[in-house]
Amino acid sequence: MPKAPTGKNTSGRGTRDLRVRVKTAKGRKLSSTLWLERQLNDPYVVRARKEGYRGRAAYKIMELDDKFHFLVPGARVVDLGCAPGGWCQVAVARVNALGEKGGKKVGTVLGVDLQDVSAIAGAEIHQLDFLSDGADELVKGWLGGKADVVMSDMAAASSGHQGTDHLRIIALCEAAAEFAFDVLEEGGTFVAKVLAGGAETELQATLKRNFAKVANVKPPASRADSSEKFVVATGFRGRRDLPADDDDG
Repeated sequence: MPKAPTGKNTSGRGTRDLRVRVKTAKGRKLSSTLWLERQLNDPYVVRARKEGYRGRAAYKIMELDDKFHFLVPGARVVDLGCAPGGWCQVAVARVNALGEKGGKKVGTVLGVDLQDVSAIAGAEIHQLDFLSDGADELVKGWLGGKADVVMSDMAAASSGHQGTDHLRIIALCEAAAEFAFDVLEEGGTFVAKVLAGGAETELQATLKRNFAKVANVKPPASRADSSEKFVVATGFRGRRDLPADDDDG
């Protein structure tokens, strides 16, 4: 039985075993066999199973937080598209949502997703479309105020076409950013997954207007053959939209 997640990054502790080979079973495609073999030999998948996390993505948010330090005790965190829950598990431990760190502030972790998500100790999970009308007010009500961190590991359903998938995830990230503008405290942090591909220029410009610093990072837990990266925007300034164009007419 895996131990309870601690939120600690245990990289380099000898999690890689001898490589597992998978034979192609009758009726199973070669691509499925290769995916299964990759999963069985992925050190982060092995670690997640041993350490009690719901997926390898937990290590991505650990590595990002190790670098930028936004999941601090007492922080109020919103995880958009939180299924299966690995990011929430990490956040619970790091913001002290269970109050297990004596003398430290107790934080709040709120996860929302379109689908039902199994309960996570220390996190409050809601089935909600964050794009629906009034979702921001619902979230602020559940939090009892504004958030210190809005994070998103969401990805749109794959179409199989790289250019289309890039545009879809950028649109999703832009929507998450707009949501963050409505629920973040000044000084807050926005973290989201994007796919490299060239269409993120407008998103970057919007974030730079609204945050003190914007960084683009590919954490070690992100597979080398993946085009994903993460944008980490810190120091929310409050919404700063472009001024309306002057009407010379």
